[in-house]
Amino acid sequence: MKLFSLYTLAFTGGIFLAIQAGFNTQLGFFTKQPILAVVSSSMTSAILGSIFILFLGKGTISMDAIQQVPLHLWFLGGAFSMVGISFYFYTIPKLGISKMITLGLCGQLIFAVIAGKYGWLNLPVEPITIKRLIGICCMIASIILINSK
Repeated sequence: MKLFSLYTLAFTGGIFLAIQAGFNTQLGFFTKQPILAVVSSSMTSAILGSIFILFLGKGTISMDAIQQVPLHLWFLGGAFSMVGISFYFYTIPKLGISKMITLGLCGQLIFAVIAGKYGWLNLPVEPITIKRLIGICCMIASIILINSK
């Protein structure tokens, strides 16, 4: 896939996550239970993801491959997702979606740069360069500008 297509998919994914946060914040508001919104979102993701695997999956999933996956990998991603999304749904009504999204993206960016430098979570090692540090500074400046009155 061409690089432009990958950038477009990543950008669009960000838009979809912001939309999802807005809808699920409304669900949490109406039910007075932000965690219920996380559960609903996760269940819908599991159902739709299973349908996609059935109809769009490439090949079959072997039991041998499934058994080779360390047990913690089946659960930790979902646990971090539940906590992170719960934080989003809790903070959006209090801060507003633009503040929450910009602060959330900043947290993701800073963690990604540090995790990449050390290869945490079996990620490819990527050095911290001056350009990356300037990018982080620009992101922080953008957050200040976006969130100032």
